Amino acid sequence: MIHVLAIITAQPGQRSAVLEQFRANVPAVLTEPGCIEYAPAVDAEGGPGFMTPLGPDSFAVIEKWQDAAALEAHAKAPHMLAYGARVKDMLANRVIHVLSPT
Repeated sequence: MIHVLAIITAQPGQRSAVLEQFRANVPAVLTEPGCIEYAPAVDAEGGPGFMTPLGPDSFAVIEKWQDAAALEAHAKAPHMLAYGARVKDMLANRVIHVLSPT
């Protein structure tokens, strides 16, 4: 299994618009072969004092994939390419961590 933790940072004030496009794409992603989990997450309100917030313009994407081949196919899927084109100008940064469970 492959875990992915992506940190998406929108241009200031654009997080809601990016999340709207992201959520519209989720059903297509969940039908991809090898997709186990794919969901956005934002900072918990009233979280513990030791948390490091992502901030008002960022969100995390928590993903699980059957294997690296499924993740690679996901990145090339037509709906992902279309999503990327729709949000390109709304993004400030994107960091993708691909992890293996231990």
